[in-house]
Amino acid sequence: MTDLAQIALREIQSHPEGVLQSGLWKTLEIDSRKCSRVVKALLDDGKIERIEYRREGQRTYLLKAKKPAVDPALLIAGGELIPCICCEEECEVLVCPMLLDWMYQLAIEEFEEK
Repeated sequence: MTDLAQIALREIQSHPEGVLQSGLWKTLEIDSRKCSRVVKALLDDGKIERIEYRREGQRTYLLKAKKPAVDPALLIAGGELIPCICCEEECEVLVCPMLLDWMYQLAIEEFEEK
């Protein structure tokens, strides 16, 4: 990925609601053709999604960053899935006994690997 594409991606990621492509090239201080090429590269890499958007009769695109897939290994410790996924309890995360036990198990595994 080029430096310009990385800058564009960071700009798009900094706006969860999305960025208009017509505004992105102005923000990046590049011409619209170059911006289109950068956007195409990000689309081809699966980093962003592009949604058609009409404003005052003109067509542009709303660009939104795609969220990267979660590594399933990060959800498992000690062969157990993180308890929050199927938990129906209302608790405070900082003091949840099931989550704390899971995190302790993760720390023990990490220590044993060293």
